[in-house]
Amino acid sequence: MVLPGPRNSGSYQAKIHLSERELEIIELVAAELTNQEIALRLSISKRTVDNHVSNIFTKTGSRNRVALVNWALSNGKICKDGFNCCNLPDEG
Repeated sequence: MVLPGPRNSGSYQAKIHLSERELEIIELVAAELTNQEIALRLSISKRTVDNHVSNIFTKTGSRNRVALVNWALSNGKICKDGFNCCNLPDEG
């Protein structure tokens, strides 16, 4: 079970598995690329990106791109504007 949102208030959160491609897409979303721009960058269809983003929203409990970026920052999945830019060990 995945709890919604990036709440780290001491409550239990199930470990979320994200594929390498999903992590790559999260980084590009954080870089403010549209789904079409992500598709062009990764040489995949926009529909494939749409599906990945939808799956990522479901897995992370994010309702939109802003919430996804906040979740990714809070969980050490991305580095943005000097925030969270140390190399965190992969939970693995």
